[in-house]
Amino acid sequence: MEPGGLEWLLVPMQQLVSWGAAGAMVFGGVVPYIPQYRDIRRTQNADGFSSYVCLVLLVANILRILFWFGRRFESPLLWQSIIMIITMLLMLKLCTEVRVSNELNVKRRSFAAADSKDEEIKAPPKRSYLDFDLNYFWHWSKFTDYVQCVLTFTGVTGYITYLWLDSSLFVETLGFLAVFTEAMLGVPQLYRNYQNRSTEGMSIKMVLMWTSGDTFKTVYFILNQAPFQFSICGLLQVFVDIAILLQVYLYSHYPQKPVSHTAHPASTKAL
Repeated sequence: MEPGGLEWLLVPMQQLVSWGAAGAMVFGGVVPYIPQYRDIRRTQNADGFSSYVCLVLLVANILRILFWFGRRFESPLLWQSIIMIITMLLMLKLCTEVRVSNELNVKRRSFAAADSKDEEIKAPPKRSYLDFDLNYFWHWSKFTDYVQCVLTFTGVTGYITYLWLDSSLFVETLGFLAVFTEAMLGVPQLYRNYQNRSTEGMSIKMVLMWTSGDTFKTVYFILNQAPFQFSICGLLQVFVDIAILLQVYLYSHYPQKPVSHTAHPASTKAL
């Protein structure tokens, strides 16, 4: 076969591979949340999923989008952030509805000033305005309160970014904070396993999914010459995943002294 014939075949194949990799980057991060969403909806129980996962990923991806305005990077990475934000909002909506429906005679907490009727019945007068009690932050009773918080954060950080967009130091720091925040998502799970001296309740398949996803993502960053912050924090994510895998091995083969408190279920992590 002539070289020209091979090129005719290889060029479309390379394009398909490129599209496939881009599609995996855009949608791969939300795949683990699909069974999680369905399970919560089926069981009407959201105890196994931490809403702080949504908080971390919302902050990380909002900052990443703002970083894009200062330093343009691959479009699939931008779309990945948009899809992840939508997914986290959907998860928050479901978890809030399920949690509130399962709570009886519990005082309602809100981000913004509550409705006067609700305030009179469900909350003490002294908490009639913004709820800044850290014990109840991100544990509000209405999905709209989360949306207000996200919009407030987006507005404030967006305005600051607009003012400092010409500063390369600010832009690079913004990019680092975006990916570093996401990279730290697995650390609470790592620490929780260490505290419990156990990985009971964790699925080895899920951990392997984390590791494979983060490895693919890091390789994608490097090959596509994404900003250096992406590659560095991608490698950090892989190291955290490997550390959790080592915990699974150590605590299963060399059981530690059991702790008195009950181990919490593992929270789903983004790929």
